[in-house]
Amino acid sequence: MAASNDTVLGVLVFTRHGDRQGFYQDPTSYTTTTPTIITPLGTAQEFQLGQLLRSTYFNASSPSFVSGVNGTLVNQTQIHVRADAGGELGVIYDSAVALLQGLFPANADYKSALANGTTVEGALAGYQYVPIESVEPTNDVSLEGYTSCNPFNDWTNAFYTTPEFLQKANDSAHFLTLLPPFLDNRPVTLQNIYNIFDFMLVNSVHNSDFAKALPPTFLEQARALANFHEYGIFTSPQLNGIGNIAGRTILPVMIQELQSIADPTNPLKLAYQSLAYKPFMSLFNMTGAAQQSPQLAGIVNYAAAVALEVREPSGGGSAVLRLRFKNGTDDQFTTYNFLGQTGDVPLQSFIDFVNPALINSTADWCTVCNNTQDRGCGAIAAAAAQANAAAINGIGHHHQRISPVGAGFLGAGLTIAVMLGMFGVLAFLGLITLGKGPSKARSAKA
Repeated sequence: MAASNDTVLGVLVFTRHGDRQGFYQDPTSYTTTTPTIITPLGTAQEFQLGQLLRSTYFNASSPSFVSGVNGTLVNQTQIHVRADAGGELGVIYDSAVALLQGLFPANADYKSALANGTTVEGALAGYQYVPIESVEPTNDVSLEGYTSCNPFNDWTNAFYTTPEFLQKANDSAHFLTLLPPFLDNRPVTLQNIYNIFDFMLVNSVHNSDFAKALPPTFLEQARALANFHEYGIFTSPQLNGIGNIAGRTILPVMIQELQSIADPTNPLKLAYQSLAYKPFMSLFNMTGAAQQSPQLAGIVNYAAAVALEVREPSGGGSAVLRLRFKNGTDDQFTTYNFLGQTGDVPLQSFIDFVNPALINSTADWCTVCNNTQDRGCGAIAAAAAQANAAAINGIGHHHQRISPVGAGFLGAGLTIAVMLGMFGVLAFLGLITLGKGPSKARSAKA
Protein backbone atom coordinates (compact mmCIF):
# COMPACT_ATOMS: atom_id res chain seq x y z
CA MET A 1 0.00 0.00 0.00
CA ALA A 2 1.19 3.50 -0.81
CA ALA A 3 2.10 5.84 2.00
CA SER A 4 -0.76 7.59 3.79
CA ASN A 5 0.60 11.03 2.88
CA ASP A 6 0.12 10.46 -0.84
CA THR A 7 -1.71 13.28 -2.60
CA VAL A 8 -5.19 12.31 -3.82
CA LEU A 9 -5.50 14.04 -7.18
CA GLY A 10 -9.10 13.01 -7.69
CA VAL A 11 -11.47 10.09 -7.71
CA LEU A 12 -13.64 8.18 -10.15
CA VAL A 13 -16.77 6.90 -8.42
CA PHE A 14 -19.39 4.59 -9.83
CA THR A 15 -22.40 3.50 -7.82
CA ARG A 16 -25.39 1.22 -8.12
CA HIS A 17 -28.80 2.83 -7.82
CA GLY A 18 -30.80 2.83 -4.61
CA ASP A 19 -33.79 0.72 -3.57
CA ARG A 20 -36.53 0.56 -6.22
CA GLN A 21 -39.80 -1.13 -6.95
CA GLY A 22 -39.64 -4.53 -8.62
CA PHE A 23 -39.15 -5.07 -12.33
CA TYR A 24 -38.69 -7.92 -14.77
CA GLN A 25 -35.87 -8.38 -17.29
CA ASP A 26 -35.62 -10.99 -20.01
CA PRO A 27 -33.14 -13.65 -18.82
CA THR A 28 -31.53 -13.92 -22.27
CA SER A 29 -31.50 -10.42 -23.78
CA TYR A 30 -31.66 -8.51 -20.47
CA THR A 31 -34.18 -6.07 -21.86
CA THR A 32 -36.58 -4.69 -19.27
CA THR A 33 -40.23 -5.60 -19.81
CA THR A 34 -41.87 -3.89 -16.81
CA PRO A 35 -41.56 -0.35 -15.41
CA THR A 36 -40.06 0.55 -12.05
CA ILE A 37 -39.38 3.66 -9.96
CA ILE A 38 -37.05 4.56 -7.14
CA THR A 39 -38.50 4.37 -3.63
CA PRO A 40 -38.13 6.89 -0.81
CA LEU A 41 -35.75 4.39 0.81
CA GLY A 42 -33.69 4.40 -2.37
CA THR A 43 -33.34 8.17 -2.37
CA ALA A 44 -32.33 8.08 1.31
CA GLN A 45 -29.66 5.43 0.60
CA GLU A 46 -28.16 7.49 -2.19
CA PHE A 47 -28.30 10.72 -0.20
CA GLN A 48 -26.43 9.06 2.66
CA LEU A 49 -23.88 7.69 0.20
CA GLY A 50 -23.37 11.20 -1.11
CA GLN A 51 -22.79 12.44 2.43
CA LEU A 52 -20.21 9.71 2.99
CA LEU A 53 -18.40 10.57 -0.23
CA ARG A 54 -18.41 14.20 0.83
CA SER A 55 -16.87 13.43 4.22
CA THR A 56 -14.32 11.13 2.59
CA TYR A 57 -13.17 13.27 -0.31
CA PHE A 58 -14.22 16.87 0.44
CA ASN A 59 -13.18 17.05 4.11
CA ALA A 60 -9.70 18.53 4.52
CA SER A 61 -9.07 16.37 7.61
CA SER A 62 -9.77 13.12 5.72
CA PRO A 63 -6.76 11.06 4.59
CA SER A 64 -8.51 10.76 1.20
CA PHE A 65 -9.16 14.50 0.78
CA VAL A 66 -8.94 15.47 -2.88
CA SER A 67 -6.32 18.13 -3.29
CA GLY A 68 -7.64 21.39 -4.72
CA VAL A 69 -11.30 20.40 -4.81
CA ASN A 70 -13.97 22.95 -4.01
CA GLY A 71 -16.32 20.98 -1.78
CA THR A 72 -18.24 24.03 -0.62
CA LEU A 73 -19.77 25.34 -3.82
CA VAL A 74 -19.99 23.34 -7.02
CA ASN A 75 -17.24 24.09 -9.51
CA GLN A 76 -18.63 22.50 -12.65
CA THR A 77 -15.19 22.19 -14.22
CA GLN A 78 -14.17 19.89 -11.36
CA ILE A 79 -17.02 17.38 -11.58
CA HIS A 80 -18.41 15.20 -14.37
CA VAL A 81 -21.56 13.16 -13.78
CA ARG A 82 -23.13 10.51 -16.01
CA ALA A 83 -26.23 8.39 -15.31
CA ASP A 84 -27.63 5.40 -17.20
CA ALA A 85 -31.10 6.27 -18.52
CA GLY A 86 -31.89 2.83 -19.88
CA GLY A 87 -33.22 -0.46 -18.59
CA GLU A 88 -34.30 0.66 -15.13
CA LEU A 89 -35.83 3.85 -16.49
CA GLY A 90 -35.45 6.85 -14.17
CA VAL A 91 -34.24 4.88 -11.17
CA ILE A 92 -30.54 5.27 -11.95
CA TYR A 93 -30.82 8.92 -12.94
CA ASP A 94 -32.88 9.73 -9.83
CA SER A 95 -30.29 7.95 -7.71
CA ALA A 96 -27.66 10.31 -9.07
CA VAL A 97 -29.85 13.29 -8.18
CA ALA A 98 -30.24 12.05 -4.60
CA LEU A 99 -26.52 11.28 -4.21
CA LEU A 100 -25.54 14.72 -5.43
CA GLN A 101 -27.82 16.32 -2.87
CA GLY A 102 -25.74 14.63 -0.18
CA LEU A 103 -22.45 15.39 -1.93
CA PHE A 104 -23.22 19.08 -2.46
CA PRO A 105 -25.82 20.09 0.14
CA ALA A 106 -27.67 23.39 0.19
CA ASN A 107 -25.37 26.27 1.01
CA ALA A 108 -26.36 29.79 2.03
CA ASP A 109 -23.28 31.07 0.21
CA TYR A 110 -24.92 30.09 -3.06
CA LYS A 111 -26.10 33.64 -3.70
CA SER A 112 -25.34 36.61 -5.86
CA ALA A 113 -25.44 40.38 -5.58
CA LEU A 114 -27.57 42.14 -8.17
CA ALA A 115 -27.00 45.49 -9.84
CA ASN A 116 -29.84 47.06 -7.87
CA GLY A 117 -28.04 46.37 -4.59
CA THR A 118 -30.07 43.34 -3.50
CA THR A 119 -28.69 39.87 -2.79
CA VAL A 120 -30.50 36.73 -3.96
CA GLU A 121 -30.00 33.32 -2.39
CA GLY A 122 -30.35 30.25 -4.58
CA ALA A 123 -33.66 28.39 -4.60
CA LEU A 124 -34.47 25.93 -1.85
CA ALA A 125 -32.22 27.65 0.71
CA GLY A 126 -29.21 27.59 -1.55
CA TYR A 127 -29.54 24.18 -3.17
CA GLN A 128 -26.81 23.59 -5.69
CA TYR A 129 -27.48 22.23 -9.16
CA VAL A 130 -25.07 19.81 -10.80
CA PRO A 131 -25.45 18.91 -14.50
CA ILE A 132 -26.08 15.20 -15.05
CA GLU A 133 -25.30 13.68 -18.41
CA SER A 134 -28.22 11.37 -19.14
CA VAL A 135 -26.82 8.41 -21.07
CA GLU A 136 -29.48 7.09 -23.44
CA PRO A 137 -28.77 3.50 -24.57
CA THR A 138 -30.32 4.11 -27.98
CA ASN A 139 -27.47 6.45 -28.93
CA ASP A 140 -24.72 5.58 -26.44
CA VAL A 141 -23.50 2.03 -25.87
CA SER A 142 -21.09 2.82 -23.04
CA LEU A 143 -23.24 1.98 -20.00
CA GLU A 144 -25.40 -0.81 -21.42
CA GLY A 145 -23.22 -2.52 -23.99
CA TYR A 146 -24.95 -5.84 -23.41
CA THR A 147 -28.42 -5.05 -24.80
CA SER A 148 -29.25 -5.59 -28.50
CA CYS A 149 -25.98 -7.53 -28.77
CA ASN A 150 -26.51 -10.81 -30.63
CA PRO A 151 -23.29 -12.59 -29.56
CA PHE A 152 -24.08 -11.69 -25.94
CA ASN A 153 -27.49 -13.33 -26.28
CA ASP A 154 -25.74 -16.38 -27.74
CA TRP A 155 -23.31 -16.32 -24.80
CA THR A 156 -26.22 -16.27 -22.35
CA ASN A 157 -27.95 -19.20 -24.02
CA ALA A 158 -24.66 -21.12 -24.19
CA PHE A 159 -24.13 -20.57 -20.47
CA TYR A 160 -27.43 -22.33 -19.82
CA THR A 161 -26.05 -25.48 -21.48
CA THR A 162 -22.71 -25.64 -19.66
CA PRO A 163 -22.01 -28.54 -17.29
CA GLU A 164 -21.54 -26.01 -14.48
CA PHE A 165 -24.99 -24.49 -14.99
CA LEU A 166 -26.68 -27.86 -15.45
CA GLN A 167 -25.10 -29.14 -12.25
CA LYS A 168 -26.23 -26.03 -10.36
CA ALA A 169 -29.73 -26.46 -11.76
CA ASN A 170 -29.78 -30.06 -10.55
CA ASP A 171 -28.44 -29.13 -7.12
CA SER A 172 -31.01 -26.34 -6.67
CA ALA A 173 -34.00 -28.19 -8.12
CA HIS A 174 -35.56 -29.06 -4.77
CA PHE A 175 -35.21 -25.51 -3.45
CA LEU A 176 -36.84 -24.11 -6.59
CA THR A 177 -39.86 -26.42 -6.14
CA LEU A 178 -40.53 -24.71 -2.80
CA LEU A 179 -40.76 -21.19 -4.26
CA PRO A 180 -43.98 -20.97 -6.34
CA PRO A 181 -46.23 -19.98 -3.39
CA PHE A 182 -44.11 -16.85 -2.94
CA LEU A 183 -43.56 -15.74 -6.54
CA ASP A 184 -46.89 -14.54 -7.93
CA ASN A 185 -46.77 -16.92 -10.93
CA ARG A 186 -43.23 -16.07 -12.04
CA PRO A 187 -41.43 -18.86 -13.94
CA VAL A 188 -39.46 -20.92 -11.45
CA THR A 189 -36.28 -21.92 -13.28
CA LEU A 190 -32.62 -21.31 -12.64
CA GLN A 191 -32.55 -19.29 -15.87
CA ASN A 192 -35.02 -16.89 -14.28
CA ILE A 193 -33.34 -16.75 -10.88
CA TYR A 194 -32.46 -13.05 -10.98
CA ASN A 195 -36.12 -12.10 -11.43
CA ILE A 196 -37.04 -14.54 -8.66
CA PHE A 197 -34.47 -13.04 -6.31
CA ASP A 198 -35.45 -9.48 -7.21
CA PHE A 199 -39.13 -10.17 -6.50
CA MET A 200 -38.29 -11.75 -3.16
CA LEU A 201 -35.93 -8.93 -2.19
CA VAL A 202 -38.36 -6.13 -3.07
CA ASN A 203 -41.23 -7.75 -1.21
CA SER A 204 -39.07 -8.63 1.78
CA VAL A 205 -38.37 -4.92 2.18
CA HIS A 206 -41.77 -3.46 1.29
CA ASN A 207 -44.40 -6.13 2.07
CA SER A 208 -44.67 -7.07 5.73
CA ASP A 209 -46.96 -10.06 5.10
CA PHE A 210 -44.51 -11.45 2.55
CA ALA A 211 -41.54 -10.86 4.84
CA LYS A 212 -43.25 -12.77 7.65
CA ALA A 213 -44.31 -15.66 5.42
CA LEU A 214 -40.99 -16.19 3.63
CA PRO A 215 -38.85 -18.85 5.36
CA PRO A 216 -35.76 -17.24 6.89
CA THR A 217 -33.16 -18.87 4.61
CA PHE A 218 -34.96 -18.50 1.30
CA LEU A 219 -33.84 -14.99 0.40
CA GLU A 220 -30.15 -15.75 0.94
CA GLN A 221 -30.44 -19.04 -0.95
CA ALA A 222 -31.99 -17.19 -3.88
CA ARG A 223 -29.31 -14.51 -3.63
CA ALA A 224 -26.53 -17.12 -3.83
CA LEU A 225 -28.09 -18.65 -6.95
CA ALA A 226 -28.59 -15.21 -8.51
CA ASN A 227 -24.94 -14.37 -7.81
CA PHE A 228 -23.86 -17.56 -9.60
CA HIS A 229 -26.20 -16.82 -12.49
CA GLU A 230 -25.34 -13.16 -13.05
CA TYR A 231 -21.59 -13.56 -12.58
CA GLY A 232 -21.63 -16.39 -15.10
CA ILE A 233 -23.45 -14.16 -17.59
CA PHE A 234 -21.58 -10.88 -17.12
CA THR A 235 -18.01 -12.18 -17.04
CA SER A 236 -15.71 -14.11 -19.36
CA PRO A 237 -12.43 -15.92 -18.65
CA GLN A 238 -10.87 -14.05 -21.58
CA LEU A 239 -10.34 -10.32 -21.14
CA ASN A 240 -12.01 -9.58 -24.48
CA GLY A 241 -14.74 -12.18 -24.02
CA ILE A 242 -18.30 -11.16 -24.84
CA GLY A 243 -19.38 -11.80 -21.25
CA ASN A 244 -17.21 -8.83 -20.24
CA ILE A 245 -18.97 -6.48 -22.64
CA ALA A 246 -20.48 -4.35 -19.85
CA GLY A 247 -16.93 -3.55 -18.73
CA ARG A 248 -15.43 -3.32 -22.21
CA THR A 249 -17.82 -0.52 -23.21
CA ILE A 250 -17.62 1.52 -20.00
CA LEU A 251 -13.83 1.39 -19.66
CA PRO A 252 -13.01 3.91 -22.43
CA VAL A 253 -14.91 6.65 -20.59
CA MET A 254 -13.40 5.58 -17.28
CA ILE A 255 -9.89 5.73 -18.70
CA GLN A 256 -10.50 9.13 -20.23
CA GLU A 257 -11.72 10.44 -16.87
CA LEU A 258 -8.84 8.89 -14.93
CA GLN A 259 -6.34 10.43 -17.33
CA SER A 260 -8.05 13.81 -16.99
CA ILE A 261 -7.83 13.61 -13.21
CA ALA A 262 -4.12 12.71 -13.40
CA ASP A 263 -3.41 15.56 -15.83
CA PRO A 264 -2.24 18.60 -13.80
CA THR A 265 -3.57 20.95 -16.50
CA ASN A 266 -7.09 19.47 -16.29
CA PRO A 267 -9.43 20.75 -13.53
CA LEU A 268 -11.42 17.50 -13.17
CA LYS A 269 -11.43 16.21 -9.58
CA LEU A 270 -14.48 13.95 -9.32
CA ALA A 271 -16.00 11.78 -12.04
CA TYR A 272 -19.20 10.00 -11.04
CA GLN A 273 -21.23 7.41 -12.94
CA SER A 274 -24.58 6.05 -11.74
CA LEU A 275 -25.11 2.50 -13.02
CA ALA A 276 -26.98 -0.77 -12.95
CA TYR A 277 -25.28 -3.75 -11.29
CA LYS A 278 -23.93 -5.41 -14.45
CA PRO A 279 -20.77 -3.34 -15.10
CA PHE A 280 -19.54 -3.97 -11.55
CA MET A 281 -19.20 -7.69 -12.17
CA SER A 282 -17.45 -7.30 -15.51
CA LEU A 283 -15.03 -4.73 -14.11
CA PHE A 284 -14.23 -6.76 -11.00
CA ASN A 285 -13.57 -9.74 -13.25
CA MET A 286 -11.52 -7.89 -15.88
CA THR A 287 -9.30 -6.23 -13.27
CA GLY A 288 -8.79 -9.47 -11.34
CA ALA A 289 -10.26 -7.96 -8.19
CA ALA A 290 -12.85 -10.75 -7.92
CA GLN A 291 -10.17 -13.40 -8.37
CA GLN A 292 -8.15 -11.90 -5.51
CA SER A 293 -11.27 -11.25 -3.38
CA PRO A 294 -13.96 -13.84 -4.27
CA GLN A 295 -16.62 -11.98 -2.27
CA LEU A 296 -16.72 -9.50 -5.16
CA ALA A 297 -17.97 -12.18 -7.56
CA GLY A 298 -21.67 -11.41 -7.37
CA ILE A 299 -24.46 -8.83 -7.54
CA VAL A 300 -23.59 -5.67 -5.65
CA ASN A 301 -26.19 -4.30 -3.24
CA TYR A 302 -28.25 -1.17 -3.66
CA ALA A 303 -26.13 1.98 -3.24
CA ALA A 304 -22.90 0.02 -3.60
CA ALA A 305 -19.97 2.21 -4.63
CA VAL A 306 -16.54 1.80 -6.18
CA ALA A 307 -14.01 4.59 -5.74
CA LEU A 308 -10.92 4.55 -7.94
CA GLU A 309 -8.61 7.05 -6.29
CA VAL A 310 -5.98 8.67 -8.47
CA ARG A 311 -2.99 9.30 -6.23
CA GLU A 312 0.38 10.94 -6.59
CA PRO A 313 2.96 8.98 -4.53
CA SER A 314 4.54 10.92 -1.70
CA GLY A 315 7.98 10.46 -3.20
CA GLY A 316 6.85 11.68 -6.59
CA GLY A 317 6.41 9.74 -9.78
CA SER A 318 3.53 8.74 -12.01
CA ALA A 319 -0.06 8.50 -10.82
CA VAL A 320 -1.31 5.32 -9.20
CA LEU A 321 -4.78 3.86 -8.63
CA ARG A 322 -6.30 2.63 -5.41
CA LEU A 323 -9.47 0.52 -5.61
CA ARG A 324 -11.98 0.97 -2.79
CA PHE A 325 -15.42 -0.63 -2.60
CA LYS A 326 -18.44 -0.29 -0.35
CA ASN A 327 -21.14 -2.92 -0.84
CA GLY A 328 -24.30 -1.06 0.08
CA THR A 329 -25.55 0.90 3.05
CA ASP A 330 -24.39 -1.53 5.75
CA ASP A 331 -20.79 -1.69 4.54
CA GLN A 332 -17.73 0.55 4.82
CA PHE A 333 -15.22 1.45 2.15
CA THR A 334 -12.53 -1.22 1.96
CA THR A 335 -9.39 -1.22 -0.15
CA TYR A 336 -9.02 -4.18 -2.53
CA ASN A 337 -6.08 -5.46 -4.55
CA PHE A 338 -6.37 -5.87 -8.31
CA LEU A 339 -4.39 -6.79 -11.44
CA GLY A 340 -2.71 -9.50 -9.40
CA GLN A 341 -0.80 -6.93 -7.38
CA THR A 342 -0.71 -5.88 -3.76
CA GLY A 343 -1.36 -2.22 -3.08
CA ASP A 344 -1.75 0.64 -5.50
CA VAL A 345 -1.33 0.06 -9.24
CA PRO A 346 0.25 2.51 -11.70
CA LEU A 347 -2.46 4.16 -13.77
CA GLN A 348 -0.58 3.41 -16.97
CA SER A 349 -0.29 -0.26 -16.06
CA PHE A 350 -4.06 -0.41 -15.63
CA ILE A 351 -4.61 1.26 -19.00
CA ASP A 352 -2.13 -0.98 -20.78
CA PHE A 353 -3.70 -4.10 -19.29
CA VAL A 354 -7.31 -3.44 -20.29
CA ASN A 355 -6.60 -1.63 -23.56
CA PRO A 356 -6.70 -4.72 -25.85
CA ALA A 357 -10.29 -5.46 -24.78
CA LEU A 358 -11.77 -1.98 -25.15
CA ILE A 359 -14.74 -1.22 -27.39
CA ASN A 360 -13.90 2.35 -28.28
CA SER A 361 -16.66 3.36 -30.66
CA THR A 362 -20.20 2.62 -31.68
CA ALA A 363 -18.81 1.27 -34.94
CA ASP A 364 -16.65 -1.16 -32.94
CA TRP A 365 -19.67 -2.17 -30.89
CA CYS A 366 -21.77 -2.78 -34.01
CA THR A 367 -19.05 -5.10 -35.31
CA VAL A 368 -18.56 -6.94 -32.01
CA CYS A 369 -22.32 -7.32 -31.52
CA ASN A 370 -23.05 -8.25 -35.14
CA ASN A 371 -25.71 -5.55 -35.25
CA THR A 372 -26.55 -3.58 -38.39
CA GLN A 373 -29.83 -2.01 -37.26
CA ASP A 374 -30.06 -0.93 -33.62
CA ARG A 375 -28.45 1.74 -31.46
CA GLY A 376 -26.95 3.70 -34.36
CA CYS A 377 -25.67 0.70 -36.29
CA GLY A 378 -28.20 1.23 -39.07
CA ALA A 379 -27.07 4.83 -39.43
CA ILE A 380 -23.44 3.75 -39.56
CA ALA A 381 -24.24 1.19 -42.24
CA ALA A 382 -26.18 3.79 -44.22
CA ALA A 383 -23.36 6.32 -43.91
CA ALA A 384 -20.83 3.72 -45.02
CA ALA A 385 -22.98 2.80 -48.01
CA GLN A 386 -23.32 6.45 -48.97
CA ALA A 387 -19.59 6.96 -48.59
CA ASN A 388 -18.82 3.92 -50.72
CA ALA A 389 -21.21 5.12 -53.36
CA ALA A 390 -19.59 8.55 -53.30
CA ALA A 391 -16.15 6.99 -53.62
CA ILE A 392 -17.25 4.90 -56.60
CA ASN A 393 -18.58 8.04 -58.23
CA GLY A 394 -15.33 9.87 -57.62
CA ILE A 395 -16.70 12.16 -54.91
CA GLY A 396 -15.08 10.56 -51.88
CA HIS A 397 -11.34 11.14 -51.86
CA HIS A 398 -10.14 9.63 -48.59
CA HIS A 399 -11.10 7.61 -45.59
CA GLN A 400 -10.82 9.08 -42.15
CA ARG A 401 -10.38 6.91 -39.10
CA ILE A 402 -13.03 7.00 -36.37
CA SER A 403 -11.67 8.77 -33.34
CA PRO A 404 -11.67 6.46 -30.28
CA VAL A 405 -12.44 9.20 -27.75
CA GLY A 406 -14.64 8.41 -24.76
CA ALA A 407 -17.33 5.76 -24.70
CA GLY A 408 -17.96 5.16 -28.39
CA PHE A 409 -21.34 6.65 -28.93
CA LEU A 410 -23.13 8.66 -31.57
CA GLY A 411 -24.55 12.11 -31.56
CA ALA A 412 -25.10 15.09 -33.71
CA GLY A 413 -21.97 14.29 -35.71
CA LEU A 414 -23.54 11.07 -36.96
CA THR A 415 -26.77 12.79 -37.91
CA ILE A 416 -24.84 15.36 -39.91
CA ALA A 417 -22.79 12.59 -41.52
CA VAL A 418 -25.86 10.72 -42.67
CA MET A 419 -27.48 13.87 -44.00
CA LEU A 420 -24.38 14.78 -45.95
CA GLY A 421 -24.07 11.23 -47.18
CA MET A 422 -27.58 11.44 -48.59
CA PHE A 423 -26.38 14.35 -50.72
CA GLY A 424 -23.37 12.39 -51.89
CA VAL A 425 -20.63 14.29 -50.05
CA LEU A 426 -20.04 12.18 -46.95
CA ALA A 427 -16.46 11.02 -46.53
CA PHE A 428 -16.38 7.49 -45.22
CA LEU A 429 -17.52 7.86 -41.60
CA GLY A 430 -15.38 10.96 -41.33
CA LEU A 431 -17.84 12.92 -39.25
CA ILE A 432 -18.42 10.27 -36.62
CA THR A 433 -16.49 11.16 -33.51
CA LEU A 434 -16.90 9.93 -29.99
CA GLY A 435 -17.43 12.04 -26.94
CA LYS A 436 -20.00 13.44 -24.55
CA GLY A 437 -22.28 15.20 -26.99
CA PRO A 438 -25.08 12.69 -27.72
CA SER A 439 -26.31 12.17 -24.20
CA LYS A 440 -28.81 14.56 -22.74
CA ALA A 441 -27.21 16.79 -20.16
CA ARG A 442 -29.77 17.74 -17.55
CA SER A 443 -29.26 19.93 -14.54
CA ALA A 444 -30.42 18.36 -11.31
CA LYS A 445 -30.44 19.79 -7.84
CA ALA A 446 -27.65 18.58 -5.66
